[in-house]
Amino acid sequence: MSKKHSFVKIKCPKCKKDAELTRDFSSVKCNFCGFDRSYGEYVKFIAHNELKYSDILGDYTGSTEGHTSGSLDEWD
Repeated sequence: MSKKHSFVKIKCPKCKKDAELTRDFSSVKCNFCGFDRSYGEYVKFIAHNELKYSDILGDYTGSTEGHTSGSLDEWD
């Protein structure tokens, strides 16, 4: 019987190699380039650096009814 890992392999947003996402989604760490951030910081990093994912920041807000989308700079 194999030992279960306490992480899931994902693509590092910085170097594109395998990184480790903890199963509780608390952090993302890459042993190749040293990327090591909380999951929230990981999401912001992706949203700022990969245009196709910039809309995911909206998932971290409440209702957006009556609000404009704003800019990524407002999330800093």
